[in-house]
Amino acid sequence: MKELDSSHRAAEAAARESYGRLVSYLAWQWRDIAAAQDAMGDALLKALEIWPVSGIPDSPDAWLLSVAKRELLQVARHNKVRSDPAVSAVLAQETLVEDVPSIPDARLKLMFVCAHPAIDERIRIPLMLQTVLGLQVAEMAPALMLTPTTLAQRLVRAKQKIRDTGIRFEEPELREIPGRLAFVLESIYGAFGLSMDAVDGAESRITDLQEEALYLCDIVCHLLPEDPEALGLSALMRFIHARRNAQIDDSGKFVPLAEQDALLWDRDAIVSADQTLWKAAQQRRPGPFQLEAAIQSAHCHRLFTGITPWNGIAALYAQINSYFPTQGSLVAGAVAITEAGDLRAGLRQLEAMEQSLVKSFQPWWVAKGYLLSKGNARDRQEADKAFQIAIGLTMQSRLRAHLQLLREGLKDN
Repeated sequence: MKELDSSHRAAEAAARESYGRLVSYLAWQWRDIAAAQDAMGDALLKALEIWPVSGIPDSPDAWLLSVAKRELLQVARHNKVRSDPAVSAVLAQETLVEDVPSIPDARLKLMFVCAHPAIDERIRIPLMLQTVLGLQVAEMAPALMLTPTTLAQRLVRAKQKIRDTGIRFEEPELREIPGRLAFVLESIYGAFGLSMDAVDGAESRITDLQEEALYLCDIVCHLLPEDPEALGLSALMRFIHARRNAQIDDSGKFVPLAEQDALLWDRDAIVSADQTLWKAAQQRRPGPFQLEAAIQSAHCHRLFTGITPWNGIAALYAQINSYFPTQGSLVAGAVAITEAGDLRAGLRQLEAMEQSLVKSFQPWWVAKGYLLSKGNARDRQEADKAFQIAIGLTMQSRLRAHLQLLREGLKDN
């Protein structure tokens, strides 16, 4: 039983740590993302069958890669599609190779393929998240405000288009990078955010995505050391990551940013992120990630000054929402306007948002409840209703408990 458990754990670790790298390697050489994913899935199933009997191999990654290649070879033979010399050369190497591919940017190359202009803009980011980071449709759909069925259908069509239209599996030319980089950066930040928002009991492959996102962004910054938005994203994620130890108190309760003990934040990480953001600013090409990072820098500097500069934060959100508005930035901007002293302006910004889009957007209801809780008796009645809806849309038990406390606090006012 212990051997079985250890074999399962080894397979799960390989899936979590190596899935994206190995799938990217296979897809890059096979030129078929769906086939590479299927082959790696079959290899992982075989590992669960064989490893408990024969033992865990010295190099699990190499074992999985070898089995996946054989799966691809069998499919190719069955379909009689071995006409591509490049593919034939790859599949001819059927023996176990200990030298597993270790090119650090293999996944980024595949992400740039997924960002090809021939692929629908709406599906580029989830295609990257699924292919390179191994996220499932059900895990991505809520964040994208899509049904799992709709998202699954779009992903299938995108993979078919890559295969059938012969989209090039090669690094984009220098002139092509700017048009694709934004989608790559968005997918990295999307993975980071999904990890931050992971529901209780989420698998470690989800909760570990923060570190994976930071690692991928480091590679982008290494490849494009002067790109201000890549640097901005790196700074943004590191500011947020630096506060992780203060998000939950000793009793296990959620602590909102404004109430966190700043002494628990990682001072060195904040200083390093500030330096990265300063380097980005020297390029004088502002963008959304740099502005978001500047906002997080302002929050983090409460560690040094003891105050949160809400006027400055509200001004930064005004810039973002003038040029790069999103539902999240509009909601956060409304809160910042209120904290800066103008409750009614904050409420007007919330109400001006497209109601058909925000009705199931949990942060909008949280913000509405919070802002109304600062108003008169009638406002607080409306706040109670908003918090009720927000609680119903919240998957994390700690956050639900926090919102319930806010709702109960309305009775004391």
